[in-house]
Amino acid sequence: MKHVQFYVIFFLLFTNVLLSQSSVDKFLKPSETLNTSRRNAVLITETSLATATLIGLHQLWYKDYPRSSFKTINDSNVWQQMDKLGHVFSSYQLGRIGANTLDWAGVSKRDQLLYGSTLGFGFLTVVEVMDGFSEEWGFSWSDMAANALGTGLYVGQELLWQEQRIVMKYSFHQTHFASQRPDKLGNGLFEEFLKDYNGQTYWLSANINAFVKSDVIPNWISLALGYGASGMLTGEPEDPLFENQKRIRQFYLSLDIDLTRIRTNSRFLKTVFDVFNVIKLPFPTIEVNSKGIAKFHYFYF
Repeated sequence: MKHVQFYVIFFLLFTNVLLSQSSVDKFLKPSETLNTSRRNAVLITETSLATATLIGLHQLWYKDYPRSSFKTINDSNVWQQMDKLGHVFSSYQLGRIGANTLDWAGVSKRDQLLYGSTLGFGFLTVVEVMDGFSEEWGFSWSDMAANALGTGLYVGQELLWQEQRIVMKYSFHQTHFASQRPDKLGNGLFEEFLKDYNGQTYWLSANINAFVKSDVIPNWISLALGYGASGMLTGEPEDPLFENQKRIRQFYLSLDIDLTRIRTNSRFLKTVFDVFNVIKLPFPTIEVNSKGIAKFHYFYF
């Protein structure tokens, strides 16, 4: 399923808004012991959201295409693997949401990892099975591997460091490619945000002080490595309708801010920072592409 990051961003914002509407910090503070009413509210909310999202997916993506017997496809070489990074990002962020909301309910760390951090992998597996029964798509093992990688990125850090030192983030800028294929890459900012892989960048944002303690570097400063691609009018690297695609891979080095490490006593602000920490903030950036050309961006987004 393409553009899966839309659903994780929706899920992330909606879930956190539910917790942010109260102005009482006591409500937002994680419970020190198991709070069954909170746990039940989390389970009901996440189950309802997941169900509504799957129904929405069916109406938006599947109903206009014929169903088929279950089939698998090999789409590992499409879109310069940008779609696969979308799966990694989605699985990581949904897993983070699942664990954080269970932490808010006072669920044990073991159960947070066992039942919360696997939320993304479980949800995306259901979506992948739906793909498998669609004539338009198919069950992709490479998508499943990307889903597992995203979950592993979260769980592995919790087991190794008991914190997220390396955060996966997302940024987007508009490109001129969408106007050449608006049906495929989107028409307008909202659609392009979801569909135009040429404008998307996925980042691994590593907090510097988490690895190298320094009294000079602020605790919230991170070093970010990004990956993007450009020149894509179609998913396939070779398409007879678009023979002159100049497809390139782009690698980025930049600074970033880990909003969750900004000190504040306000639980409301902590929740807001947690929501927006999925976005890589604009900073001066060095770019090197697959043709060996280096560029400097004063502010890249």
